[in-house]
Amino acid sequence: MNSIDSLISDLQSVGYEPDRRLATAVFLALKLQRPLLLEGEPGVGKTELAKALSKVLHRPLIRLQCYDGLELREALYEWNHTAQLLHMRAAHDSKTPEQIEQEVYQERYLIRRPLLQALQCPAPGAVLLIDEVDRADEPFEAFLLEYLGEYQVSIPELGTLRAEHLPITILTSNRTRDLHDAVKRRCLYHWMEYPERDRELTIVQRQVPQASAALARQVADFVGRLRTQPFANAFQRGPGIAESVEWARALVALDTLQLDPEVVADTAGILFKQREDVAALTPLVPQLLEPQAD
Repeated sequence: MNSIDSLISDLQSVGYEPDRRLATAVFLALKLQRPLLLEGEPGVGKTELAKALSKVLHRPLIRLQCYDGLELREALYEWNHTAQLLHMRAAHDSKTPEQIEQEVYQERYLIRRPLLQALQCPAPGAVLLIDEVDRADEPFEAFLLEYLGEYQVSIPELGTLRAEHLPITILTSNRTRDLHDAVKRRCLYHWMEYPERDRELTIVQRQVPQASAALARQVADFVGRLRTQPFANAFQRGPGIAESVEWARALVALDTLQLDPEVVADTAGILFKQREDVAALTPLVPQLLEPQAD
């Protein structure tokens, strides 16, 4: 892709609707061969962007899901100890201990985890999604620095392994905590907002073509108002794009033509995943359904 416009068109062709600022950040990450760090509220489309890029670029998607306590052996590699032990037993009588040690620490005994899979992926390379990196702890961030800065990792028994074909690397963060500046410096950065009303309407229409134009507009308007003041303060977290799309699908399944308080109350568990948020929605529904002034 030779331009931001062509990138936007390609992403739209696989069902992803980027705004121009996001498309610019992605375009630059591709051209400069830099990792891209996406931060934003849950549900704004960070993870879906990596999936869309994988389709557009015809590259396999490799996903590393981060969590508290994530260890190196789960992110990079571990040795196949069973195979190593079998080799040691078979070679015990015919080779010296030094020869055996050298043989068991060969790449064929490596179990490759996502980071190493991405570095050794054949042409044209992979799209590596390091998802919710803010859930991992600081030692894991420190480990990532070598990969993010140089597309390489160090394995004590084998030395430094460099990327055969540079992976496209997307990191996502819900900002449950601040990431270290050293991680941010090695990435291009983009903050993702909830989509504007017109873009969300387009997303709903593309993802739920069965929904009438009137129903899609009602969904986009209603969800958009939930995320804005004075209503947003009533909820722990506003619904994301995924919830908007799923709600539209549910409304179509219920043969809904017009939003009303009853159907909103009956389907509130699709928009919100916290009991407190569902309870907070009920008294606000009449206001949320009022026609908006132009």
